[in-house]
Amino acid sequence: MIKKFAKAEEALLVLTLVAMVALIFGQVVGRYVFSNAPSWTEEMARYIHIFQVWIGASYAVKLREHIRVEAFITRFHGLARKILETISLLIWFAMALFLAYFGTMLVMQSLSNGQVTPAMQLPMWIPFLAIPIGGIGMCIRLIVQLRQIWKGDYEMHKDGGVQA
Repeated sequence: MIKKFAKAEEALLVLTLVAMVALIFGQVVGRYVFSNAPSWTEEMARYIHIFQVWIGASYAVKLREHIRVEAFITRFHGLARKILETISLLIWFAMALFLAYFGTMLVMQSLSNGQVTPAMQLPMWIPFLAIPIGGIGMCIRLIVQLRQIWKGDYEMHKDGGVQA
């Protein structure tokens, strides 16, 4: 299931990047060639980018590509390293859970007050949905990483796989 989730995540990130580039290109052509560009393209590109950032944050957890200072933790091995990695992941998990919970509250509040986007009149809860999706994705990936750490699989290959 995790592999299907990862493939869907990759496909979504690629497709949304293509869509965002096409929308921005259309906006530029409309503005400079036809002196008239639809306002919804800029707004749609912005919301697509927001989803890319939050879903990309989850995907970066899978690849262990988030910024972190390794100068200290790489000096440890064995049980000490597992404990430090666990503490780090638990703090990160708490932050991701915070984002998922309060992002969900933001979505629910926006859903109840009927707020809409300016140009497209899209319900505002849809762009806000990126926050809990990204938070939940990070939580899932962090749980998987925690399991890998305690199995001894905490060294990563560049392709995103693990080595013992």
